Amino acid sequence: MGEESKVFTLAEVSQHNTAKDCWLIISGKVYNVTRFLEDHPGGDEVLLSATGKDATDDFLDVGHSSSATAMMDEFYVGKIDSATIPSKVKYTPPKQPHYNQDKTPEFIIKLLQFLVPLFILGLAVGIRFYTKTPSS
Repeated sequence: MGEESKVFTLAEVSQHNTAKDCWLIISGKVYNVTRFLEDHPGGDEVLLSATGKDATDDFLDVGHSSSATAMMDEFYVGKIDSATIPSKVKYTPPKQPHYNQDKTPEFIIKLLQFLVPLFILGLAVGIRFYTKTPSS
């Protein structure tokens, strides 16, 4: 790696997102991994899916070996301008009223689907019992 590194914006790096031109951002550095796509043990789709964003978490989550980390030097092309990478925003679900299953029409329908057949069965048994002629 040279003393002076080129600084890229996220928009510039994001343009390199195909199998013929694939760049990744890992730990604030930009890597051109196009030559490595076919040799990557996880397949090229893993690398292609990490383009256009900071792929540091993706890289670290896999647990690459020290030799894989050392190999990255040959693909280094520059640094990323960290001001162009959006900060991570914690997801907060939208506020929704509490769902009370006992007061919904779906609950009534399920209850009726259970009780109506029981009622019909009871009615049939009752009719059969009261209309049966005694055998002598």
